[in-house]
Amino acid sequence: MPSSDTVLAGLTALANDWRWLAIAWHVLLGVSVVLFVAGWRPSVRLAGCFLGAPLLSVSLAAWLAGNPFNGTVFAILGAVLVAKAVGFPDAAVRLGPPTVGVLGVAFVVFGGTYPHFLRTESWSTYLYASPLGILPCPTLSVLIGGTLVFSNLGSTSWRMALAGAGLVYGVIGVFRLGVVLDSGLLLGSGVLAVVVASDAVRRRSIRAASPGELSCPLPHRTV
Repeated sequence: MPSSDTVLAGLTALANDWRWLAIAWHVLLGVSVVLFVAGWRPSVRLAGCFLGAPLLSVSLAAWLAGNPFNGTVFAILGAVLVAKAVGFPDAAVRLGPPTVGVLGVAFVVFGGTYPHFLRTESWSTYLYASPLGILPCPTLSVLIGGTLVFSNLGSTSWRMALAGAGLVYGVIGVFRLGVVLDSGLLLGSGVLAVVVASDAVRRRSIRAASPGELSCPLPHRTV
């Protein structure tokens, strides 16, 4: 297994050598946000495919940079999530509860301006060239944030796969590579896991209440 210094050097090289790809993803994300604010509401299917695509971008960059571990993990994760997204309904996305939505936006901003690894003399470069679609942490953060913003985006398995991947890469980043900034990814993964658990509890409560409602006796008719 390569040393932490070797891994960090490789991630730094990726973030800087593939800056053009990060800029392209920032442009796509920015255009999508502007259109959404202007009133456009994509389908759940389209939104899911759009969010899943950067995972495949991370995989491609990792393979070309000689990192087969990240290349394999993100190829599988991206393929699974995009395949699930293709089966999502054509209904328009809906905004979730305000508190969860605000947290989602925060994680999107965090991932979209992730400053680690990128060499630059101006902080403004992080606004359009942070390693989104290139490195795991910022990419997963944006995906988790986007999933939190929309209440009907993603199945339970979609959300748990994202939360699990975020947890794993957050732990690796913070505790193996010493990138304290990746604590943001850990937090995002935790929030998404809590949302999934809360939804599961609510659905069980609804199912548990339904049989009782259906079994209520009909009023007795007297002749």
